[in-house]
Order: sequence, then C-alpha cells, then structure tokens
Amino acid sequence: MRGFSFVNFINSIEERIIDGGVILRSEAEQLQKTPDEYIMALSASADRLRIHFKGYDFDSCSLINAKSGRCSEDCIFCAQSGSHDTFCETYGLRSNDEIVSAAMSAHKWGAKRFCAVTSGGALTDRDFDSLLDALQNVRKEVDIELDASLGFLDDNRVDRLVTAGVTRYNHNLETSRDNYSNICTTHSFEQRVDTVRKVMTKGLSACSGGIIGLGETWSQRLDLAFTLAELGVDCVPINVLNPRPGTPLENAEPPEPLDIIKTIALFRFIIPRATIKIAGGREKNLGDFQGLALRSGANGMIIGGYLTTSGRNVEDDLKLVSQAGYRLQ
Repeated sequence: MRGFSFVNFINSIEERIIDGGVILRSEAEQLQKTPDEYIMALSASADRLRIHFKGYDFDSCSLINAKSGRCSEDCIFCAQSGSHDTFCETYGLRSNDEIVSAAMSAHKWGAKRFCAVTSGGALTDRDFDSLLDALQNVRKEVDIELDASLGFLDDNRVDRLVTAGVTRYNHNLETSRDNYSNICTTHSFEQRVDTVRKVMTKGLSACSGGIIGLGETWSQRLDLAFTLAELGVDCVPINVLNPRPGTPLENAEPPEPLDIIKTIALFRFIIPRATIKIAGGREKNLGDFQGLALRSGANGMIIGGYLTTSGRNVEDDLKLVSQAGYRLQ
C-alpha cells in the first residue's frame, strides 16, 4: 500500500480515532510497514491526534536516582543490576535534604513533575519510611507534582504514597509479555502488570512504558502498546536502549531514528489519550530527530538526566520544546 492510497489509509484511521473509535491490531501492523518516504505522513497524523487529545501542554519530568545499584533483579539492560559487572555508582537512600534540593532544582528548570526512583524490587520498611518523609517535605516546600518509582508495592504502601501527596506512580512493563523472560528472570511480567493495576485502583495515575531495542520484534513492540492501552495507563515513557558496558546488551545495536519515530507515532495511534514521553536514550539515538519526535505524537520528556546516564543541557531541551510549539510551565 503506497502513494496516495497509503496516505488515505493513515488518515482514515486518524479520523476514526478522533471520532471515538480505535485502531485494529491488523491496521497497526500495516502502519508499521510504512516506508520511510511516508514517515512524515504518519508523523503528521499522529501529531494531529496528539493535538486533538492532549493539546499543547507539555509534560516534563525530572528524576532523582534516590537509591542506586545493589539491585537483586537481573534485567539485562540495567547497569544497576547486581548480576552485571558495570561501573554504576552505588549508594544507599539519599538524604531528606538531597531529595528536597533536587526537587527545588527540577522546579527551577521548569519541570512539571518530580519523580523519586529507587533501585531494587522493593524498599525496606526503614527506607520507605525515610523516603516518604522526604516526599512530604517536597510537597510542603516545592510547587511541583510528585511521582515515585519504588518497585513493587503492597496496598498499604500505595495508600501511604497517596497520603504523602504522590499523584503518579511509574512502573514500566519494559517489553511484551512473551519477550519478558528474555530480559528478566527474577520476576514476571504479570507481577509488573499487577503493580500497575494496583496503583490505578488506589487512584494514582499510572506511568508505564518500556524500552525499545531489547531485541524485540515489531510484533512484540505492538504487543506492549496494546497491553498499555488495555490497562488504560495515563503516561507512557518510551525509552530507547542506550547500551551500558558490562550488561548483556552492551554490544546491542539500538533502533535507527526513523524506527523510533515510527514507534512513537504508532503508540499515539494505539494509546491516543495518554501522555507519551520520550525518555532515556533519546539524546544518543534520536539526535537531531528529537524535534520531529515532539511532532510525531510525543507530548512529554524526561529532562535533567536519567538514573545512570546524563542528559542534555536543560535550557537546550526547553528551547527544543518551545520551538515544537508547546506551552511550558
């Protein structure tokens, strides 16, 4: 399907979604085959969907790696896993003052949200209590939305996060159900899905996405998007593998820029009402295509760096966002 008929096909799906319909799996598979010469038509259509459902408000988030390394999980992409011989900095939970100071910096940069992230499957009771105190202090002292990404949770911990003022919880599915055992064996895909469902039933916004470039097929990439759509998550970070020395994927070849653009656009078609953020690996893998990503369905970004890698200069990022036509906080 090429030429004008292909453009019509893209536009017909866009119109149906705007009218309240959904994209079929078979149609997403056809869109995945969009040849490079028609990527701009796919991007433009995804951008119109973004404008219709999300407008021009931009969702920027700044992270703090509040506890690094020493992780018992064996995710093959992660430098913080104790299963790999990496050069990841390792430290225990950061102090209350450090976390509050990081939130203040995030607010100064113009970030809409501040997310405290910790390594490992779940925090100890002592660390959870300490982090909760820090988040409550952030809420008192900084005018910024609070996110958290603390691994697996029970009902009591979810309730306590809500009471502390956390409004969004991040727990990425990472990849498709049938690919998950290839990237992690210490916990299951269903455990991750259950955590996402748990925070949603307690009234938290769910932030859940994945990493592309883990050796998944296009079919598995679409599986992830349709699973997120079925769950009804509010925010979808799309990370792109940035191979870390010492991990099993250190020599992996990440996706090409146009492949990433196509992924972002398809996620917008499949999950039209969600915030879609370009996240880890965007600088290295998208390069000069980052501006195009922001007009291909994405309406959010992680700014100020990631967990074990640095990001771009925040001023350059915010200039890019502004040039893409978004309203900044």
